Amino acid sequence: MSHFLIPIAVGAAIGSALGYFGQCSSGTCPLTSTWWRGAIYGSVMGLLMALGAGR
Repeated sequence: MSHFLIPIAVGAAIGSALGYFGQCSSGTCPLTSTWWRGAIYGSVMGLLMALGAGR
Protein backbone atom coordinates (compact mmCIF):
# COMPACT_ATOMS: atom_id res chain seq x y z
CA MET A 1 0.00 0.00 0.00
CA SER A 2 2.79 2.45 0.77
CA HIS A 3 4.28 2.02 -2.70
CA PHE A 4 1.19 3.80 -4.06
CA LEU A 5 1.54 6.84 -1.81
CA ILE A 6 4.75 8.19 -3.32
CA PRO A 7 3.49 8.28 -6.95
CA ILE A 8 0.19 9.79 -5.77
CA ALA A 9 1.99 12.49 -3.78
CA VAL A 10 4.38 13.28 -6.63
CA GLY A 11 1.52 13.42 -9.12
CA ALA A 12 -0.48 15.68 -6.83
CA ALA A 13 2.50 18.01 -6.37
CA ILE A 14 3.17 18.24 -10.11
CA GLY A 15 -0.52 18.67 -10.89
CA SER A 16 -1.02 21.39 -8.30
CA ALA A 17 2.07 23.23 -9.56
CA LEU A 18 0.73 23.00 -13.10
CA GLY A 19 -2.65 24.25 -11.95
CA TYR A 20 -1.13 27.11 -9.97
CA PHE A 21 1.48 28.34 -12.43
CA GLY A 22 -0.31 27.38 -15.66
CA GLN A 23 -3.59 29.11 -15.01
CA CYS A 24 -5.51 30.09 -18.08
CA SER A 25 -6.87 33.62 -18.21
CA SER A 26 -10.51 32.66 -18.78
CA GLY A 27 -10.71 30.10 -15.97
CA THR A 28 -12.47 27.56 -18.17
CA CYS A 29 -9.52 25.21 -18.65
CA PRO A 30 -10.43 22.00 -16.79
CA LEU A 31 -6.91 21.09 -15.66
CA THR A 32 -5.30 24.44 -15.00
CA SER A 33 -8.24 26.52 -13.77
CA THR A 34 -7.40 25.89 -10.10
CA TRP A 35 -4.52 24.26 -8.24
CA TRP A 36 -6.72 21.68 -6.52
CA ARG A 37 -8.14 20.35 -9.78
CA GLY A 38 -4.59 19.92 -11.02
CA ALA A 39 -3.71 18.12 -7.79
CA ILE A 40 -6.63 15.72 -8.16
CA TYR A 41 -5.79 15.02 -11.79
CA GLY A 42 -2.11 14.55 -10.98
CA SER A 43 -2.81 12.18 -8.10
CA VAL A 44 -5.06 10.04 -10.29
CA MET A 45 -2.38 9.93 -12.99
CA GLY A 46 0.23 8.99 -10.36
CA LEU A 47 -2.00 6.17 -9.12
CA LEU A 48 -2.54 4.89 -12.65
CA MET A 49 1.19 4.93 -13.32
CA ALA A 50 1.84 3.07 -10.06
CA LEU A 51 -0.75 0.45 -10.96
CA GLY A 52 0.71 0.06 -14.45
CA ALA A 53 4.27 -0.30 -13.15
CA GLY A 54 3.25 -3.12 -10.84
CA ARG A 55 2.58 -5.55 -13.68
